[in-house]
Amino acid sequence: MAKADQTGIRMRIVIERPVPGVMHSLQSGDDAVLDPRASEAGEPLAFDFAVRIAPGPKFVGDQVRREGPERRFVYIRIGTLAGDPASQWTRRMKIDIHDISPELLASAMTGGIIETRVNGTGKDGSPACATVRPTARRLA
Repeated sequence: MAKADQTGIRMRIVIERPVPGVMHSLQSGDDAVLDPRASEAGEPLAFDFAVRIAPGPKFVGDQVRREGPERRFVYIRIGTLAGDPASQWTRRMKIDIHDISPELLASAMTGGIIETRVNGTGKDGSPACATVRPTARRLA
């Protein structure tokens, strides 16, 4: 697919209620740590990144991972995977992006950032992991 057929958009993942002191980062490529940081008192963490949208829509970019022919998602690395070797946590959050509405994608193509909010703490009080469903998604 030619880059001429792709439109760049900006995205942001906001992790609400992250476990204080636990390092989080975007995953770039297959396993690179990008922009690691921890919340000191549970304040939200925001990660901005760019993706390209091709007809279909198909999502392309350094942070975009794939599973099967349709599913596209972004990983948030947690604890040791985010670069903190002393952490007791070795986890990733999987945040789907293939299910973003066509209307929101079209709006983002003309400007703005698609902001996806997720809960960073699991029911047991540990860092959320596996597939984490958005609590909100909007154009910021």
